[in-house]
Amino acid sequence: MNRIILLGRLTKDPEVRYTNTGKVVAMFVLAVNRPYTDANGQRDADFINVVIWGKQAEAIGNNVTKGQRLLVEGRLQIRSYEGNDGQKKFVAEVVAYNFEFIEKKGDKGTTAVPKNSQASPMESFGAAVPFDEEIPF
Repeated sequence: MNRIILLGRLTKDPEVRYTNTGKVVAMFVLAVNRPYTDANGQRDADFINVVIWGKQAEAIGNNVTKGQRLLVEGRLQIRSYEGNDGQKKFVAEVVAYNFEFIEKKGDKGTTAVPKNSQASPMESFGAAVPFDEEIPF
């Protein structure tokens, strides 16, 4: 089984292109935090290339910008090509077949409370989590 689920932030805006046959493809890089910290308490990240096709590529291109969090589900693909120097090169990337928006466009995961406003008693329970799913009834 070849299945990958990633939660990360886009390192730059997605690159959306159309192939010669008219298919749409979006490519982007997700910065995914590692589950541990180093000796200095810093968390390293892996930068993972992601490719997505079709209407989902259009949705990514129209709705996601640098810094936004995205949940991606797909498969790992290793492909090779011959470089300009004649050497065989290998590329590892995730070919996504599903994704979910984690935050609204422009949200960037931060919630600011004005200094003059009074805090609600419910704020002690943590930050609000946005509800993005459609209700099926």
